[in-house]
Amino acid sequence: MHVRHLLTLAAAVAASATSVSTLEAQAPAAPPPAPQVTVSGVVYGQYQYDLKDSVGAAGVNLGKQNQFSIKRAYVNVIGRFAGGLQTRITADIAPSGTTNQIFRLKYAYAAWTPEGSSLTYKLGLLHTPWLDWEEALWDYRMQGTMATERGGYTTSADFGAGIDGKWNNDQVNGQLTLVNGEGYSGGTGDKRKDVQLRLSVRVMNTDDASRVGGLRLSGYAGIGKVTGGGDRNRFIGLASYRSKQFTLAGEFASTKDTVSPVGADSLNLGGGPSATGRILSAFGVVHLPDSKVSAIARVDVIDPNTSTSPNKLTRFIGGVSYQVNANLRMLADVDLLSFEATPRNQTTATRQQGLVQMQFTF
Repeated sequence: MHVRHLLTLAAAVAASATSVSTLEAQAPAAPPPAPQVTVSGVVYGQYQYDLKDSVGAAGVNLGKQNQFSIKRAYVNVIGRFAGGLQTRITADIAPSGTTNQIFRLKYAYAAWTPEGSSLTYKLGLLHTPWLDWEEALWDYRMQGTMATERGGYTTSADFGAGIDGKWNNDQVNGQLTLVNGEGYSGGTGDKRKDVQLRLSVRVMNTDDASRVGGLRLSGYAGIGKVTGGGDRNRFIGLASYRSKQFTLAGEFASTKDTVSPVGADSLNLGGGPSATGRILSAFGVVHLPDSKVSAIARVDVIDPNTSTSPNKLTRFIGGVSYQVNANLRMLADVDLLSFEATPRNQTTATRQQGLVQMQFTF
């Protein structure tokens, strides 16, 4: 009797287990994680006061100009999805001469990072390799663009495809892109394309473990052709040191252009046909200990054609910033631009400015 009861109980347990397994097999799979969509933004505003009289196109003395303005407003919409997929759209609202602000796309791309991979693949209107990285190192985009962009030699975004990579907690990081070459505001160009590559190596650690932190050696190469033909080549080397208290960097760039670029100040730098240019830039930031105050300084020297002279321009930037809170930073600075010779655009002969600038994020 006991044996019979045991056999009956075992059969019942086995049947129950089979039933549970069948129910588990029939149960629907867990739904994929819900997409995460975030909206953020950053705004750069300023008050500008000319330290010297402005000169009009006809040589008329316009006096010391001053103005309030919003230099940039970016709105970011970022989506994160299952399987390592991410999307980003960034609206760029920028001034347009004396008219109202204009609206344009800055970024619009899809990115995919395979599980466990050190590489991210991007397609669309995306970051170019150099400027986004250098601006993160400098950390004062609110003051204005970097030397190569102000000179018209590089652009921060373009249409194309790219691969981002980082290894060993950002000890090595880099980016490779194939883009149209005309920039995000320059149209799609023609069949010609630009290849751009940046690589950065941290050779010594500091208390800043970010992608720009530590003692680093970084390089960039951009090789391409302008629309219609002609060289557009850039080679950049940069040595930098960044900790939580200090940033110090020195940059050398060599450029070759068949058609001279026009800088952000609407300057025709006078490079001429097949001009080989040279750019030197050095900048530093000091965060005062136990304080919200920082001091910044930068010097840019651009020689648009090393075979001719005098045509160099030199810019000095210096100021003091105050981090009001996590979302608001203020900067009081001077931006002093001097010319080795009178520029072709006579209205830019005087560029000596005092500025009060702000950056707020949301």
